[in-house]
Amino acid sequence: MPGLLRTLIEDLDVVVARDPSLGGRWEAVGHTGLSAVWAHRVAHRLHHRRLRWAARTVARVARRRTGVEIHPGTVLGRRVFIDHGASVVIGQTAVVGDDVTIYQQVTLGAVGWWTDNHRPPGARRHPVVGDGVILGANATVLGPVTIGARALIGAMATVTEDLPPGARVYAARSVVRPAAALRPVPDGGAGAGQEQGPPPVSAPDAVRLLASAGSW
Repeated sequence: MPGLLRTLIEDLDVVVARDPSLGGRWEAVGHTGLSAVWAHRVAHRLHHRRLRWAARTVARVARRRTGVEIHPGTVLGRRVFIDHGASVVIGQTAVVGDDVTIYQQVTLGAVGWWTDNHRPPGARRHPVVGDGVILGANATVLGPVTIGARALIGAMATVTEDLPPGARVYAARSVVRPAAALRPVPDGGAGAGQEQGPPPVSAPDAVRLLASAGSW
């Protein structure tokens, strides 16, 4: 495993390589996803040294600043790229491989306490994501499942079972229907047979009305 400094530099370079909106390293330093990953690198090391209060403090600050919630116990591989970062959630026992791309609103979570409370102590509750996996916007992966290397989970897709390497998962497409036909407007303007408003007032009449109103 490389040292912390080398890992942080790799994280920086992968953001520059994968986000075409950035002009270079200096601009990438302020990238939301990069800030979340860097904060987790520190929190994870504190967690392994049993400094759990400090690790959780770092994770909370990172969540407030970036919108990304990564448990300090999560194992992140090298060159993990979190694009946009808003509302990404990664659970405690999740393992994310190298060169994984995660878009906004992705959840790598557990099934729920009603299931997890019956698992043996220390059992994995969250997914293992293989190398090179792409997780599209709002993709959800729940439970101790394994996602094979280079799989692609499309936007809005939900996964609750193991996937082989190279698998493709897509959510159902939206149903597109033609627009309803517009009703023609009748020649009567407001509608034939409807009660018309008061007749328009000419400019001289309007001046006389204002003058008489002011005399009251």
